[in-house]
This record gives sequence, structure tokens and C-alpha cells, in this order.
Amino acid sequence: MKVEIWSDIACPWCSIGKARFEKALSDYAHSDAVEVTWRSWQLQPDAPAEAAPPVVEQLMENYGRTREQVLGMMASVSEAGAGEGIDFRLEEAVAANTFDAHRLAKLGEAEGLGTAVMSRLMHAYHGEGADVADPEVLVRLGLEAGLAEDAIRSLLAGTDFAEEVRADIGRGRQLGVTGVPFFVIDSQHGLSGAQPPEVFLSALEQLGPQEPKLNMLGGSGITCTDDGCTTDGA
Repeated sequence: MKVEIWSDIACPWCSIGKARFEKALSDYAHSDAVEVTWRSWQLQPDAPAEAAPPVVEQLMENYGRTREQVLGMMASVSEAGAGEGIDFRLEEAVAANTFDAHRLAKLGEAEGLGTAVMSRLMHAYHGEGADVADPEVLVRLGLEAGLAEDAIRSLLAGTDFAEEVRADIGRGRQLGVTGVPFFVIDSQHGLSGAQPPEVFLSALEQLGPQEPKLNMLGGSGITCTDDGCTTDGA
């Protein structure tokens, strides 16, 4: 079974959705048969790559809210995160462009570290106030996730994986993705949002390997058990 997860590093609900999905996966009997692939998405593709403002200010401007209203919204999200064991510090977050961070995640995927890199980027954005558009920050985070420094610096100096990031976004739009997180199972079944773990688990159990069941043909004939044999009409 293949599960593709469209996420943006800048989305706190993507972190919550990730935690809930991983909880469901840990309870799933066939988890070793599940292949998870992270797909790129950008909620703010025009976010600045330099001198990015605090997320608080960005949300105040985007939604016309006061600082107190935005901090209240953040407190609600932080409470939801805490329920999943996530320590958000959203008031410290920086609204930086995530394109290069997604390219770094693609490098991680190529090196078998896709989830490790995504996890590190998400926590840095939402829990450490890290500017994920800053190349030196990305070098540090990539190293901490297990990537080689030479590979990270080569990536950031060029355009590797840029087309793959754009392709993810384009395919997501074709599938009808309008918000993230968005989960696609075997390219046929979609789940939108940070669903409760039991919803994810139910989907995995319904769509994953099934115990074989016979399709019985005809009526009941004579059978024998330890208690004897039946007869027609008995």
C-alpha cells in the first residue's frame, strides 16, 4: 500500500496530521507493507526568501485580525498539537518561503531519509522559529536529519529537485487538493485534513491486505464435523 501525504512545512496542522497518521500506522497490523511518500505543497508560494516577517504579522495582514486574535488562534492550534505530543511555539515562527526546504526534503527522500528530514523541518519551523529559507539553516537542519553536508550545499547551490517539487504541487491540484494535509492511498482514495488516528486506521484496514474469504457458491450440502454428519433437510 502506498500513502502519499501532501504537506507544507509551514502548516502546523500538517504536523498534527503526521503525528495522528503515525499513531494509526503504529497500531496497524500490516504497517510494514505501507510505503509513505511526502508530497510538496506551498500555502504561500509568494512568501519571501529573505527578511521574512513573523508568522503573527503575516496572519494579521492576511486575515485582518488583531495580534490578540492571531495569538488566540495559535493557542488553539498549540493545544491541539500538545494533545499529540508536539511542542509548538507558533508565536516565534517565521513566515519564510518553503520551496528550498521542500527541495531538501526531496533530497532526504532520495537518500531514504524523507520522513526524518520532513520531521526536522516541521519542528524547526513551528517549534524553534527557524527561517527555513536561509541556506545555512537548511544545511544545519539537513545535517541533523542525517544528510551529508556536501550533498546539501550542492542542492542549495543549484536547482536539483525543483521540478519534482513543482510536479507534486501540479499533481496535487489535478487530484483536487486545495488544502493540506491531504492523504492519498494507492492513487485512488483521499483523506483530507488532520483526521483522528482511528479514521486513518480504519482506512488502512479497509484498503490494506485482507484475510482471504471464500465466496460460497450454491446452497448447503452434507458436511461432517466432530459431532457427526448433516443430511439434506436435517
